Amino acid sequence: MRNKSDPAPMRLLIASQNVEYGMTLARFVEQPARTIERCHDMAGLLRLVSRNEYDALVLDLSLGNQDDIDLVSFVRQQNPVARLVLLFDIDDIEAALDGIRLGAFFYLPKSSPPSDVALAVNKAFNDKAVGTNLDTYEQTVFEEFAGHSEAMRRIVKLIRKVAPTDSTVLLLGESGSGKEVVSQTLHRLSPRCDKPFVAVNCAALPDALLESELFGHVRGAFTGATSNKHGLFEAADGGTIFLDEIGDMSPITQAKLLRVLQNGEIRHVGATSTIRVDVRIIAATNRDLFEEVQQMSFREDLYYRLNVIQIRIPPLRERMDAMPALVDHFITRANSRYNKHISGTDNTAALYLQQYPYPGNIRELESIITHSVIMADDTIITASDLPDYVRHDLTIRPALTYQQDNSIPPLTEIEARHIRYALDMLKGNQSRTAKKLGISRSTLWRKMREYNILSSSEKEEAK
Repeated sequence: MRNKSDPAPMRLLIASQNVEYGMTLARFVEQPARTIERCHDMAGLLRLVSRNEYDALVLDLSLGNQDDIDLVSFVRQQNPVARLVLLFDIDDIEAALDGIRLGAFFYLPKSSPPSDVALAVNKAFNDKAVGTNLDTYEQTVFEEFAGHSEAMRRIVKLIRKVAPTDSTVLLLGESGSGKEVVSQTLHRLSPRCDKPFVAVNCAALPDALLESELFGHVRGAFTGATSNKHGLFEAADGGTIFLDEIGDMSPITQAKLLRVLQNGEIRHVGATSTIRVDVRIIAATNRDLFEEVQQMSFREDLYYRLNVIQIRIPPLRERMDAMPALVDHFITRANSRYNKHISGTDNTAALYLQQYPYPGNIRELESIITHSVIMADDTIITASDLPDYVRHDLTIRPALTYQQDNSIPPLTEIEARHIRYALDMLKGNQSRTAKKLGISRSTLWRKMREYNILSSSEKEEAK
């Protein structure tokens, strides 16, 4: 008998047309802490996923062929947090790729041995466990993400007010400051929470590929387009699409995005007709989009369409009161991932973590904590477990040191000194300096003008 304090068993559904294959796979993945169910036709699948909640599903996509049903969309609607492992016919890989775009966890050919599928199932269960920690963090520690900062409290209040609406939201903030966490929270608190959430990094794809990924294409639209392809806007239909680093989007793609915002319509690359979609758009950037508009590198009409609700997320260095909660959360996540048992940090390590400036923001903090958990030999993170650049930060960054008389310089003076120091260290290279500081080049240029910091060429002219 299971003790009441024990965690509930993880539930798996294997939906495969091949009865013998399903039985063999069940034996491969069977564990005491798992409950496994099987079905072999569409009727059984519809009945089980409508009645029960599963942590993971193995889904044979050919089950939906005769009924002409979008299996992944249906299963995700019924079990939105389940991890889906898809089995596909080798000549129908496009269906599997569409499933991944809709949020499936993994896909394999139906010809794969059960042992390979079992490995994918085990990864899905592990991912679900880590994801549960993350969900708990975003639901309960999100309050602590705000810390005691009045600015962050206003942001949390704004998120709660805006989330239930369909309003477009523009998130501003430095890289790694938590923009995707906020976008996921907006989606999860919205009426669209049981529909897809699709995240796209606009800076990670070349212009031509980004356009095809977002809007899809028809066969023959360009070299290599051997078949029709649905885009991510169609994959997100009914849900939310998060367009990260939107300031890097090309003018052509900006014009197509404007059509979506104005008319709710997309057009496949190479097509002549349009398709209606119902998608909420959340955009994010670390650039100064208003300044980009002034410089005519970003469309003004698109900017005002996106900027219905603007949320600026302060960098971590402006909300250091949230540090203890964030450190505890990242330790818990790393413990789970690397089978460690770290309970916290000692006082010296905590002091270093509190004084480090975090140019990479929360993302950098997670990397630092992960490094420290892996390096720790005891149950407590000590200063020696931290990366060298964190421990040596106060000595190698004279721009951030303080005087012995305990006087506290104005924040603007510290920022100006830090920018001058970074420019000197990088030999006046403004692009590298901006990247290192976690700000856009236009923001760096504006701050240099504000603090009367001369560029390398201006220094040469002054000589």
